[in-house]
Amino acid sequence: MNSNNKLMQFQNNSRYFIFAALILSIIGFLDASYLAAEHYLGKIPPCSLIAGCETVLTSKYSAIYGIPVALGGAVYYFAAFILIFLYKEMEQKILLRLFFLFSALAFFASLGFVYIQLFILKAICIYCMASAATSTLLFLLSCIMQNIKKSSSVDEAR
Repeated sequence: MNSNNKLMQFQNNSRYFIFAALILSIIGFLDASYLAAEHYLGKIPPCSLIAGCETVLTSKYSAIYGIPVALGGAVYYFAAFILIFLYKEMEQKILLRLFFLFSALAFFASLGFVYIQLFILKAICIYCMASAATSTLLFLLSCIMQNIKKSSSVDEAR
């Protein structure tokens, strides 16, 4: 199989990357929204697998100027869903670029929050780690989707 056939096959599979990104953004939105709602209700979600949710979710790092970090996550995941959906419908490169930029910011924010959990608080919130995993996967998908689009643009120019 030559490189053009491999590229065509990869591009044809791009719809699976888009579908995966949509599903991950929904999962992330549900996770972050749950944590934000629990914050405003003054509740700590049950953390049966790993102890530490209460430590993380009540720490000074759980909110910025009184706004829960989880609410920022919910906004990000909602925006990611909208950008991916619009890209799927309109195939505008700018939407894919915005998704890439947002997912890169979320990825680096997640790295910071994981660092805080592991090395400063020495406690792990399973919901927060799930969000970090989700944002990492979305970032990886955005990189793949960005490369697919660049590759198809280069091939169309030939």
